[in-house]
Amino acid sequence: MTLSSAYLPPVSWFSELVRQDSASIEQWEHFHKQTIRNRCTIDSPNGPLNLTVPVDKSNFTNDGKCLMRDVMISYHNDWQHQHWNALKTSYFNSPFFEYLQDDFRPFYEKRWKFLMDFNEALVDKCCELIEITPSVSRTEQWMGKFHTDAASEDVHLLKPYYQVFAQKHGFLKDLSIVDLIFNMGKESVFYL
Repeated sequence: MTLSSAYLPPVSWFSELVRQDSASIEQWEHFHKQTIRNRCTIDSPNGPLNLTVPVDKSNFTNDGKCLMRDVMISYHNDWQHQHWNALKTSYFNSPFFEYLQDDFRPFYEKRWKFLMDFNEALVDKCCELIEITPSVSRTEQWMGKFHTDAASEDVHLLKPYYQVFAQKHGFLKDLSIVDLIFNMGKESVFYL
């Protein structure tokens, strides 16, 4: 199975990953704006909140194209501080944030050059925390077809799990994997 690179991927992305013995992350596609490649959605006190990693356009061609493997992260604003504060605000009262915050904080303190490296390291950390060990590698050539950004067909079948703000605005499906991890801890693997 081939998956797109994703920033703190949605639960459906991880659900696909868990079902496979191995997966490849597509590095030869052109970067697509406003997708899971550099955006995740978390639950916040005000409802769904998109967190977007800004990209540096210096590697992009005049027609706005850049291979995923070459996309660099921009540090022109303090997005790391903003993302970390959003995660703390949203998940401070979740059952597992207190225990897992030290696993995620370093990702918002270190400067990463390439988006794919950052995404890959976060996916590896999430796999470690939910105790799965899929064989994940990058594609060696353009594969052409892969799991799309559209939510998996199984998303509508996902059963609700505990979410901090569910009483306020109902259960939100297919949020970032961190929503599941901070709310269910190691039990996340059974949900997936």
